Amino acid sequence: MNLHKHARLTPRGRALLVDRILLHGLRVEEAAHAAGVSVRTAYKWLKRFRQEGPAGMMDRSSRPRHCPHATPPARVEQVLQCRRSRQTYRQIAQQLPVAPSTVARLLRRAGLHRLAELEPAPPQNRYEYAKPGQLLHLDIKKLARFRQPGHRVTGDRQVNSRGSGWEYVHLAIDDHSRVAFAAIKPNERGMSACQALLQAIRYYRTLGVHFQRVMTDNGACYRSRVFRRLVRRLGLHHLRTRPYTPRTNGKAERLVQTSLREWAYARSYACSEQRASALGPWLHHYNWHRPHASLGYKPPISRIPVPLNNVLGIHT
Repeated sequence: MNLHKHARLTPRGRALLVDRILLHGLRVEEAAHAAGVSVRTAYKWLKRFRQEGPAGMMDRSSRPRHCPHATPPARVEQVLQCRRSRQTYRQIAQQLPVAPSTVARLLRRAGLHRLAELEPAPPQNRYEYAKPGQLLHLDIKKLARFRQPGHRVTGDRQVNSRGSGWEYVHLAIDDHSRVAFAAIKPNERGMSACQALLQAIRYYRTLGVHFQRVMTDNGACYRSRVFRRLVRRLGLHHLRTRPYTPRTNGKAERLVQTSLREWAYARSYACSEQRASALGPWLHHYNWHRPHASLGYKPPISRIPVPLNNVLGIHT
């Protein structure tokens, strides 16, 4: 129920108005004065109660029962058929005796006001390799360095850390288990990407995971000679995403957004160095404790049979 701000009576107030008249013996004028409404309104609700009972105290739709100027159903169906043939509003209005504004209203009511609604939604591009180590997703997120909290915390855009530069978070995530790794580098050049990949490979080897493929976007660092040479030396098959198709690398994209929300922008850091020091504990929480919706609300490490000595080594 959506009452306007000046409404005097609610369904409960209308029932109380009728009770004062029928049960307590108040005159209609007295009950109307107590409720702050006119005598005519009090008579209206009393008549409706006598005709319909308690159900008559509820609001009714203000829509008319009949509208002689409404567009005939046959004409509405013609408009929808023209729209399904991918005609524009103006083309439909020129073909049928219907104004463009009427066409727009009819199509919006039918949910066909956008051409994208005419085609079925593309199937969700969900895939998952069968075992850990079959595919490693890589991505990079650029973050600004800072010497003091910025406008995200203070709300004051006059406070900034100009000249501090940038730092780049190189992220990696296993396609099957969603176990993640991240390393902060000063740039996103090929040598930094190689260093981050080597660190990631060493980390996953402590968990008993050895990779066969690596997937990246088409960034310059991933197309560099030094990175291609390292991938060949490691015996990995290099896959690249389609241009302007981030869903191909969706697990890495989702990791980027999660890391920003739960680590980089989760709290107020005094400086970028403090933020960087919090990355390791957050990654441990993400891999070992944080429930993952696509894994049945279990942590990613639950999909890797980690030997006991490796678990003790990691926790110590």
